[in-house]
Amino acid sequence: MIDVMNSNKSAVIETGGKQYLVQPGQTLKIEKLKDAKEGGKISFDNVLLIIDGEDIKLGKPYLEGAKVSAEVKKEGRAEKVTILRYKRKTRARRKMGHRQPFTEVVIQEIK
Repeated sequence: MIDVMNSNKSAVIETGGKQYLVQPGQTLKIEKLKDAKEGGKISFDNVLLIIDGEDIKLGKPYLEGAKVSAEVKKEGRAEKVTILRYKRKTRARRKMGHRQPFTEVVIQEIK
């Protein structure tokens, strides 16, 4: 859990259809990014909110000129989730599995 009031700077970014509250130095697992390579740098332009001490800037819907830069730590796939479908009386069953790909990033700077 992030303590927003005691930190010096934090932001809310949007990526992969989800919103994340981030701070510099934080490690984060997000939906897989196509153009990301391990050890490379990426920037998130969809910044919804920036909190800098007592100063709060809110976008409508995004803040113009705001960026959050991050370094790609690794790419991988999550643990397997097993899906089991069963229909009673006919004994019809189907077992499937899914592993969601992710990109792990370390937040460097909020501009």
